[in-house]
Amino acid sequence: MGGTVSRDDFEWVYTEEPHVSRRKAILKKYPEVKKLMGHDNNTATTMVVMVLTQVLTCYLIQDQSWLTILIVAYCFGGIVNHAMTLAIHETGHNLTFGHGHPMRNRIIGYIGNTIIGVPMSVSFRRYHHDHHRYQGQEHLDPDIPTHTEGILFYNRVTKMIWMFFQPFFYTLRPFFLRPKVPGPLEYYNLIIQLVFNVCLVYFMSFKALSYLLLSTFLSLGIHPMAGHFISEHYVAVGDYETYSYDGPYNYLAFNVGYHVEHHDFPNIPGKNLPLVRKIAPEFYENQKCHESFAAVVWDFIMNPENGPFNRIRRPDSRDPTLPDPWIR
Repeated sequence: MGGTVSRDDFEWVYTEEPHVSRRKAILKKYPEVKKLMGHDNNTATTMVVMVLTQVLTCYLIQDQSWLTILIVAYCFGGIVNHAMTLAIHETGHNLTFGHGHPMRNRIIGYIGNTIIGVPMSVSFRRYHHDHHRYQGQEHLDPDIPTHTEGILFYNRVTKMIWMFFQPFFYTLRPFFLRPKVPGPLEYYNLIIQLVFNVCLVYFMSFKALSYLLLSTFLSLGIHPMAGHFISEHYVAVGDYETYSYDGPYNYLAFNVGYHVEHHDFPNIPGKNLPLVRKIAPEFYENQKCHESFAAVVWDFIMNPENGPFNRIRRPDSRDPTLPDPWIR
């Protein structure tokens, strides 16, 4: 099968993650960056349009062949649904209606979540906050692959399998490694999603629901849009642990490609992230910047230097068995 991965462990460091110190330095030198913080109501409008677009597509495709559904799901629905997961990422940071209206952010998250097919908006928010708070930490950052993943997916074929099934690894890993007790918001998310799915099957067809589920699954696996999963934190140069992407997919991805800037300032909405680099260019000019999501996926699979072990890891800053400090 060839291309056996050369790494057999993660890249261990014993320093704090770099974003807090860079944030402080930027704000000290450029206090005007604070003006970029806030929210973007246009995200909510875009999310509603995407939901309506996918519902219309479900109606048009409900009686088509499975091959047609598969092609449309990969080439069109996958782009829309992946973009929606990144819009939900914005709502998770309360960047759609602002920190003063958390429930409005949850509600638009529920609405956007409907076309994903499975309830994820609230649970994603809870675990994603851990990723920001404990970046790279051994048992606390849910974004890091497990040691078992690094051992099992060790060559080109197995890495391709890992990428294809990445939706399961990415979404289920946190529930197994550090489960959190579901709260009312998760149950609301589940109920709304079930009602939507049942209505879709009842008023259209099972194929309509299958189209949405395929759109989500395919777009989070071996798909150009899924390149950001690899580009964001997998080590590509030296000991850099966060990377940005400066290509056209940012227009479809709510600027999630500006990922170094996002981790530096998670309370700045996606539309303003490019302005951070313009205001403080010297803080980002030496950062590695990817130019293609598709190239990132290809290189991850084909290059024996790359694999699930290509992540920065550091010891935990707190006991992972302590109660979850996350506040709703």
